[in-house]
Amino acid sequence: MVSVVTSTTGSALAAHEAIPKRKVVAWAFWDWGTQPFATVITTFVFAVYLTSSAFGEENQTSIAMSISTGIAGLGIALLAPVLGQSSDRHGLRMASLKWATWAVAATSAALFFVKPDPAYLWLGLGLMGLGAIIAEIANVNYYALLDEIATPENVGKVSGFGWGMGYLGGIVMLLVIYFGFIQPEVGLFGVTSDQAMDIRVSMLLCGLWTLLFTIPLFVSIKDGPRPQSVSHRGLAEAYRALFRSIARLWRTSRHTVYFLLASALYRDGLAAVFIVGGIIAAGTFKLSPGDVIVFGAVANVVAGIATILIGYLDDKLGPKFVIMASLVSLIALGIVIFFFGRMAATGAMDDAGSRQAFWVLGLLMTIFVGPAQSASRSFLARLVPEGKAGELFGLYVTTGRAVSFFGPTMFGVAIVLGGWLTGSDKTQYWGILGVVVVLLLGALVMVPVKAPEPRDT
Repeated sequence: MVSVVTSTTGSALAAHEAIPKRKVVAWAFWDWGTQPFATVITTFVFAVYLTSSAFGEENQTSIAMSISTGIAGLGIALLAPVLGQSSDRHGLRMASLKWATWAVAATSAALFFVKPDPAYLWLGLGLMGLGAIIAEIANVNYYALLDEIATPENVGKVSGFGWGMGYLGGIVMLLVIYFGFIQPEVGLFGVTSDQAMDIRVSMLLCGLWTLLFTIPLFVSIKDGPRPQSVSHRGLAEAYRALFRSIARLWRTSRHTVYFLLASALYRDGLAAVFIVGGIIAAGTFKLSPGDVIVFGAVANVVAGIATILIGYLDDKLGPKFVIMASLVSLIALGIVIFFFGRMAATGAMDDAGSRQAFWVLGLLMTIFVGPAQSASRSFLARLVPEGKAGELFGLYVTTGRAVSFFGPTMFGVAIVLGGWLTGSDKTQYWGILGVVVVLLLGALVMVPVKAPEPRDT
């Protein structure tokens, strides 16, 4: 008979008592420090820059972005089994996280060399893809730290606090970039918009930001004693171990496997919401680059506050409730955005009206993305056995990234489909329907999943 994990008893979280708050804060500051890659680079600033007219026609650059994002996702799926498993076996979780963090900082800074010319489009996309791979591998070890800094009673709150800190770090970075470089005709250090230097110098600042604000984590938490004897695994053996892990989970905790499959789908949709949000804001709803940044700043405030507050509901009502409520809300809002996007693209709504519509609907969507992601992390943390955090979170990332081509690809496919159906080359807004399909599939798979029981606190 298959046993189903429905409580946190026996999990790594139950193996220790209360954690010093300074460690929790230090852990959350890693999210604050690395957030510029997600917020500034892949969403509101650099992605918008790469899909601008300086690099080619609107549909062409949007489709190229979806292709490169999908390729990066496949790269993550191939590497995560090797690097995720090694953290548990070698006892080098913090060392691996440190090197990956520094690599993200370096990749962010390297975007400075992407000039506003079509010849640099694939250099920019390549660097973004490389950074995405490294950042996601770093997340394996970062997520795994939850079993060291949270307890069964507060894991939802801690996870939400970390995710919320990331959003708030994103807004501070956006505001610094906007008022320091992009909004003024002559910004800090004499930087102007000539040759997109305002955007490119901002990438250097993102790299520095990541280096500085992740220091508290590496000072507060250290690796423990290394195992006396560690066997080395090649790529083939890493995949064999991965399949053994899946088989073991299927025998002992089948609904954990169901959760991994469901979350692989809907987390890809959640990531796509932020990846395409800035692109659609500029291309379809006619927000200027500066407006996109201001929207991003406000959106991160809303998302950060919502994620921190809803983290308390996670502990009270359970992570599945938070996940399902968030997905249903996002699906409904995505459909509404599609119809407003069509009105904007066809001229049925003027530019001022379309901008107002995006502001309202876009901010409503940001309320639900963070809580769904944070609750997914806390859901799995409640199930992690002692000593298996790196392995299971590595599997979490692997299963997610194994289909990470799906969301960006569906975004591109929907744009092409819209062009065929309407005969127009202004069908970027159709991409949101591709993202909605991914979220819907994930929600449907999640429906029968049995979740850990909420705690009375």
